[in-house]
Amino acid sequence: MRVSRQNKILEIIKTKEVETQDQLQDYLREAGYDVTQATISRDIKELQLIKGHSKSGKNKYVAGNYDDRPISERFIKIFRETTLSYVGAQNIIVVKTLSGCGSAAGEAIDCLNFEHIVGCVCGDNTMLIVVDYEDNVPEILSTFDRIINKSEY
Repeated sequence: MRVSRQNKILEIIKTKEVETQDQLQDYLREAGYDVTQATISRDIKELQLIKGHSKSGKNKYVAGNYDDRPISERFIKIFRETTLSYVGAQNIIVVKTLSGCGSAAGEAIDCLNFEHIVGCVCGDNTMLIVVDYEDNVPEILSTFDRIINKSEY
């Protein structure tokens, strides 16, 4: 539920100008998440949301830029906790996730910056990962195995 809720928070702040935790709480309730202010505060901290400026000049919550940060255990944990199964099919990997967690798993994969992954397309509970060459799929699947089995990444 936490990962699904946090995924919804990221979706909300991308599509709406959320200035306060109260506004975020209202949007989450509209989406079916009955949460307390303390939960929202923890989610904001875990997601490393920051206050940025909207086009209208108001402050709003935005996701931090993770592109230049080192690989984070947080993203590995998200992938581990949301992934149910994965299988290679030529140069594509199909990942099945918990319901509502496809985008969260995709964000985790994107932030882990795998060398041979061209991109991900995510749905509610499925992710398609496009790999540059079919020969590189086994290496990525092996890395997924290590992540899921909590071996060294």
